[in-house]
Amino acid sequence: MRLLFKTSLTSIVILLLLAVSCTNDRSGQDNNLPRSTPEAEGINSDGIIAFLKATEKEKHEFHSFMFLRHGKVIAEGWWSPYAPDLKHTLYSTSKSFTSTAVGFAVTENLIDVSDKVISFFPEDLPDTISPFLADMEIKDLLSMSAGLDPDPTGIISANNDNWVKVFLALPVVNDPGTKFLYNSIATYMLSAIVQKVTGQPVIDYLTPRLFDPLGISGIDWERDPMGINTGGWGLRLKTEDMAKFGQLYLQKGKWNDEQILPEEWVNEATTFKIDQAPGVPEPIKNSSDWIKGTTTRAGPNLLLAARGHLAGIPPVQTAGIYRWRDEKNLEFTLRYIESPHTEIITCKSILKIF
Repeated sequence: MRLLFKTSLTSIVILLLLAVSCTNDRSGQDNNLPRSTPEAEGINSDGIIAFLKATEKEKHEFHSFMFLRHGKVIAEGWWSPYAPDLKHTLYSTSKSFTSTAVGFAVTENLIDVSDKVISFFPEDLPDTISPFLADMEIKDLLSMSAGLDPDPTGIISANNDNWVKVFLALPVVNDPGTKFLYNSIATYMLSAIVQKVTGQPVIDYLTPRLFDPLGISGIDWERDPMGINTGGWGLRLKTEDMAKFGQLYLQKGKWNDEQILPEEWVNEATTFKIDQAPGVPEPIKNSSDWIKGTTTRAGPNLLLAARGHLAGIPPVQTAGIYRWRDEKNLEFTLRYIESPHTEIITCKSILKIF
């Protein structure tokens, strides 16, 4: 049973409890994740309801919600007019897919994360190449530490045809790899590099390597005026597609007993990279994922690795973090997509693990 939420969360609590206690009629269909119930997978249904009710009290709008445990969907819902079969714009979650494309290209020995960015675009280089620009590597784009400040994404994408050329002409004010700055155009540059070495836009390159194995179809991705996928934003797919992608990373790149993405890449991509606030007391860091550098902890382009067998990331259309307070209690911190600098919303919900 699936839910299409048209009213407040309070009015659908009973319906959700019924839904998560029944067998979902999609569980046996090809390419769908298996369905189960919260209690069958060791989760208290009341905890899920408490989480949803807590978010209702905040200034936060859900479009969809899907909760996975042990690789099975145990709760799901959509707020009208959104629906299971409708694609949703992922905004910055698109970055996770672009960095995965980089992982595949590295695995196939097409590139290395230590390759210099300027080596891929000799025809677009400025007349004068600064030492910092010359030192910029693929790994600096992956960790959003390219050295640009402020973030030039809006300027570059607004009124330019050749985004690569404009990016390379900008001043690099910090030594690449030393300072994190949220930078969507850096992920676009990763997309441009992948297309340069493969001859395919990222969406086409990923199709046989990622989308087909996971049973993801009918997607689309925005492109720049040169036909390069925007990389840092613009991918559109369905909620369950996003859930599959998250599950792939929880399974260390393995899908249906096949290692489609090397575990080494997953591990490297989900380790701490840059300390945003060295010397700042931990309580202050914990007050903001931006200060704490949680986005770099996962190398901002990849999903957070969940904690062992207790993992279960609900792939709602939000950005944010979570942490285990102890063996049984999970604390969520959510924020609006594309508004990381302006608003952070904290919802504490206890999901009791049996």
